[in-house]
Amino acid sequence: MTTHNPPFKILFLCTGNSARSILAEYLAKSLGAGKLEAFSAGSNPKPSPHPLALKVLEEKFRMDASAARSKSWDEFCGVNFDFVITLCDSAQESCPVWPGQPVLAHWGSPDPAAATGTDAEREKVFWNVAQQIKRRLELFCSLPFEKLDALRLEKAVREIGEL
Repeated sequence: MTTHNPPFKILFLCTGNSARSILAEYLAKSLGAGKLEAFSAGSNPKPSPHPLALKVLEEKFRMDASAARSKSWDEFCGVNFDFVITLCDSAQESCPVWPGQPVLAHWGSPDPAAATGTDAEREKVFWNVAQQIKRRLELFCSLPFEKLDALRLEKAVREIGEL
């Protein structure tokens, strides 16, 4: 659990690490600058991030996501994270045990990669999921970390996913 000052290490997990977790990683890097070191990974990563996730980050949020890549959570085996956030149900169910007793929470979002329709309709789904993740991260970054004991902090982080 968090016993030091920021920046905190946070890992976002999804199965494919191509959409939701990539969005969360880059939004957290932006919103949590100075507070968070953000990473993302998946249990069964896709070959690369979803093009619409990158497009939303670059065009809607004006972020350089050119370094984004899909990664296996095995890449982070042995890393001590302060927070591990799952974004899809299957990642939550198969989440490995992480060293250092990080705060674990589930912030489920619909899978934008599963969206159908026109390009514009699919992009809108990515935008909506990104907005949901952004709002959760804004709430997360506003938590009074220094004033919360471990149990209250864990409860607060978990409640963000229920909003």
